[in-house]
Amino acid sequence: MDTRKLKYFLAVVDHDGFNRAAEHLLIAQPSLSQTIAGLEKELGVPLFHRIGRRAVLSEAGKELVGPARLVMRDLDAAQSAVQSLRGIRSGKLDIITMPSPGIEPLTSMIASFTQLHPSVRLNVGAAFTPEEVIESVRSGSHEVGLAGSSTPIKVPGVEVLELERQPLILIVNPHADTFPSTGTAIQREELGGHRLIASQRGSLMRWLVDDALAHGVEVEIVVEVAHRTSILPLVLAGVGHAVMPSSWAPTAHKAGLRTLLVEPVNYLDVAVLSRKENLTPAAKAFLEVAAHHTERGSGADR
Repeated sequence: MDTRKLKYFLAVVDHDGFNRAAEHLLIAQPSLSQTIAGLEKELGVPLFHRIGRRAVLSEAGKELVGPARLVMRDLDAAQSAVQSLRGIRSGKLDIITMPSPGIEPLTSMIASFTQLHPSVRLNVGAAFTPEEVIESVRSGSHEVGLAGSSTPIKVPGVEVLELERQPLILIVNPHADTFPSTGTAIQREELGGHRLIASQRGSLMRWLVDDALAHGVEVEIVVEVAHRTSILPLVLAGVGHAVMPSSWAPTAHKAGLRTLLVEPVNYLDVAVLSRKENLTPAAKAFLEVAAHHTERGSGADR
């Protein structure tokens, strides 16, 4: 088995079929199909079920995805390590992040990283749960992941660096701001009677809203959004208030919105995750930036 076959196999997986994969690889589709057929013959099992024009992973194919990604990632690490000895600093780094850590601290860390390593290209993917980030790092899909959780993240076999703790705040709807003008914080009970824009179930922000409802605080969820990029525009439009981590505060303030700390305070614990070995030089350099961020205590309430 050679790495070219694994590269082609992963291209079919990542591009949802042979046609798009062939376009991405800049090869003819029959050539790609022939290579995959050779890999299947070599392994003695089908990797895809052909259903019409679709290619659906077989059970054997699903089992191969993770190891194949690790092989390709380790090859990248080996090539980057050799290139770094020759003074070559180019390359790429794949990062996956949840929405709130993707605003901060990721923005600050990327700014620092690109100043130090301007020729390294960063690819930032999206995840919505800590489990997605963990699985992506474990499988080798991404080298570095940023996740936020209601409790510190601890994962066997994965390196975890705690970055900061972000308190939950209320981003105030300017069309329904009946909170004291001199205050910087409100009690959770003061949310009663207000309309809220809520994240999906499973997030810490949604848990706070649901917990308030469970304790008799009469709030109205007027909109539930999966894409959190919609939240600030909805608040600006007067749709409702929003409970979010403090990483959103600077952007909210620039938009002219007021924020209030919600007491009792709940925190989003933000951490950076990586494999424990065989990292590319770019990933190692990014983790150094992350460690420096932690040392500065930027944006953290540790």
